[in-house]
Amino acid sequence: MTAKKKGPLDGIVVVDLTRVLAGPFSTMMLADMGAEVIKVENPDGGDDSRTFLPMVSERSAYFMSVNRGKKSVALNLKDENDRRRFEALLARADVLVENFRGGTMEKLGYGWEELHPRYPKLIYAAVSGFGHTGPYAHKAAYDMVVQAMGGVMSITGHPGGKPTRVGVSIGDITAGLFLTSGITSALYHRAMTGESQKIDVAMLDCQVAILENAIAQFVATGQSPGPLGDRHGSIAPFGVFHASDGHLVIAAGNDALFAALAKALHAPQLKDDPRFATNEVRVKHVTQLTAELNHLLASHTKAEWIKRIDAAGVPCGPINNIRDVMQDPQIRARNMIITTDDPVIGRIEMPGNPVKMSAFDDPPTRHDAPELDEDRKDVLGDLA
Repeated sequence: MTAKKKGPLDGIVVVDLTRVLAGPFSTMMLADMGAEVIKVENPDGGDDSRTFLPMVSERSAYFMSVNRGKKSVALNLKDENDRRRFEALLARADVLVENFRGGTMEKLGYGWEELHPRYPKLIYAAVSGFGHTGPYAHKAAYDMVVQAMGGVMSITGHPGGKPTRVGVSIGDITAGLFLTSGITSALYHRAMTGESQKIDVAMLDCQVAILENAIAQFVATGQSPGPLGDRHGSIAPFGVFHASDGHLVIAAGNDALFAALAKALHAPQLKDDPRFATNEVRVKHVTQLTAELNHLLASHTKAEWIKRIDAAGVPCGPINNIRDVMQDPQIRARNMIITTDDPVIGRIEMPGNPVKMSAFDDPPTRHDAPELDEDRKDVLGDLA
């Protein structure tokens, strides 16, 4: 039997100038899909996130979690010898990924306009706070800034509370996801046409792209929506509810599911109540509906209700903490907690790759994140 390739991007070489999160998350996904990712770092300490908390035996778990499976070479792009080495890397690369502020690569002499004539097959992929055009192109950004400017913080949290940041760095993560989509699309386009191109992804743009229902509400009503806490602006019941021993979530997204929920709760009167007859009126009377449901749910534990509501085919579930997530049998069955073997601290767990592909393996162990300049001899020796 023929051994499977590493992934659909086996044979693709990525030169990775990114650091911290948005870019490294994207290039980690490319590495998970089989690409050879060569992380080019500043010799003076490398990627900033090598020092980010939390630390495990003086090694950053943050850095390791988004840089597994890559190679590291330390190059100073202002040094002539290192510039020659970097340019030799570009000559064999398929993709260059960078996440500097707009204009930085041009100052180094490595912008798209300079590189494209010299390396016509090279795909140039850039992710930055605000992109390479527009009045904010040279403005600095972090996740918190684009969550705020992109409107996400204005609709997150509970009514009357202060604007709230989403608990994961969705400004960076969504940009990394969109960048990966752009890179793989550009690779396909190049395979079909021979043409390379520049990809310009802005973190702010990505926040706007995921506003979905919030923009729809503004377009429909002319009013900016505010935070709704745990509920949905267009569906009810869809939120957090109280059982006798804690919280659970229920999402009855249509009238048929609401009828099934009423049956599972042994409360047929709910679907006959004119305030709750359709989703439209349930949304209008969501406070009363929530009170009714909490009253019914208080009679049993959340585990009992989840079992009963699940059996009725209504989406529901517990509110897991991170320990619960990492021990969840479904998460484990889907290989979403993988391990790497770090030479200093040993085996460490981290999130797996959610893209499961029938033609390629999804190994439970992955190559560890590199030490700074660990692969210099391997990478630059090949070039020599």
